[in-house]
Amino acid sequence: MKIVILGAGQVGSSVAENLVSEANDITVVDTNAERLRKLQDRFDLRTVTGNAAHPAILAQAGAADADMLLAVTQSDETNMVACKLAATMFNIPTKIARIRSADYLSHQEIFAPQNFAVDLSICPEQVLTDYIVKLLEFPEALQVLEFAGGKVSLVAMRAFHGGPLVGHELQYLRQHMPQIDTRVAAIFRHDSPIIPEGKTVIEADDEVFFIAATGNIRGVMRELRRMDKPVKRVMIGGGGNIGRRLAKAIENKYEVKIIEFNKAGAERLAAELDKTLVLAGDVTDEELLEAENVGEMDVYCALTNDDENNIMSSLLAKRMGARKVIALINRGSYVNLVQAGQIDIAISPAQATIGTLLAHVRRGDCVAVHSLRRGAAEALELVAHGDAKSSKVVGRRVEEIDLPKGTTIGAIVRRHERGGGREGDGKTAYDHEVIIAHHDTIIEPDDHVIVFVVNKRMVSKIEKLFQVDVSFV
Repeated sequence: MKIVILGAGQVGSSVAENLVSEANDITVVDTNAERLRKLQDRFDLRTVTGNAAHPAILAQAGAADADMLLAVTQSDETNMVACKLAATMFNIPTKIARIRSADYLSHQEIFAPQNFAVDLSICPEQVLTDYIVKLLEFPEALQVLEFAGGKVSLVAMRAFHGGPLVGHELQYLRQHMPQIDTRVAAIFRHDSPIIPEGKTVIEADDEVFFIAATGNIRGVMRELRRMDKPVKRVMIGGGGNIGRRLAKAIENKYEVKIIEFNKAGAERLAAELDKTLVLAGDVTDEELLEAENVGEMDVYCALTNDDENNIMSSLLAKRMGARKVIALINRGSYVNLVQAGQIDIAISPAQATIGTLLAHVRRGDCVAVHSLRRGAAEALELVAHGDAKSSKVVGRRVEEIDLPKGTTIGAIVRRHERGGGREGDGKTAYDHEVIIAHHDTIIEPDDHVIVFVVNKRMVSKIEKLFQVDVSFV
């Protein structure tokens, strides 16, 4: 696939890194020549220096025969103009724009084909906010990811000493919880993947990925470790785009404090937020953290634009008694250093948001993609099409499917027509059944299949597996 990426910042660079490794033809456009040079030194891709909203620059980047345009510069306006040019001048089939302004996002008609022609608008800040909200809802989890419109969840947890399942074989899980169906999709032990089987024994400190119907998530979590007390008090370090969005999203559910360094910014936050206590100060100020009782916080979220400040303030908060600390860290090398140390969860903004883009790049009918373990693994929601003659998955039991090594089919969401039911607009109403995949589960046409891949290099084989081939017998 030929893809033009506009913007070589954190999001653009991360997207380029993910896509260039999958045999895509990538061109990156940015006004910063030095940033492009560093990118070209690391990856096999083309670069063009210039303004992404100028037709001549887009033409130079190969827009005339591109399959997709990803406009992820820092400017909403540049991204929207580039999408409009891509549609009217270059006829690019798929146009995706990064949009940060809530005002633009609340008027979706702006993105219609007759206006700015944006096929998909993504807001990394909102994706991150939703991601953190889930972590507050499930404080024991390292990641909580949803599929099939929230009907199925994939959860990563660290197994702790004293957990009911630790020291037992996985098959014990079904005996112990006969009323809840779940599937352990993967286990990572000392950063190495283990493909789970019935006789696999879970050890303390294993990172366990399990999949279940969303309503059953808490029941499964109790089997892996003692449940934490529910979150009541949250402190947010940094009142920028993400900190402000998070405070607004959770202030009616938790007691929230937010620290903002800029006094004018703190005043704006105080005017915008209803129940959040806004403090003007430095997130690395130990006296301020102590005065505001950071040690009594259930969760401290470091969300400034500075990685070092986030790391330092998280370490301070943890040392002073905060139960759990979450740090936003842009540099991938930092994430790997601090994850699983004193900082409970290190979030890479680029990795958290990349899935939204990857779902549109994946071949086959891919509904959702989630990047896992700092991009090393992936979970995909794919729709099975065709029949037993044209498809390599439809009409086959899971054990009969030629899955690449390290790949697990975790769950299936199957749609059933509701008897006599109609939606308000007259369309047919459907019920959705969540089926946890076992060796004898048969995949049917139009099933939404959730696949876990421990090695991202196997994704292309999964895509081919789910593509309909009229010549396949």
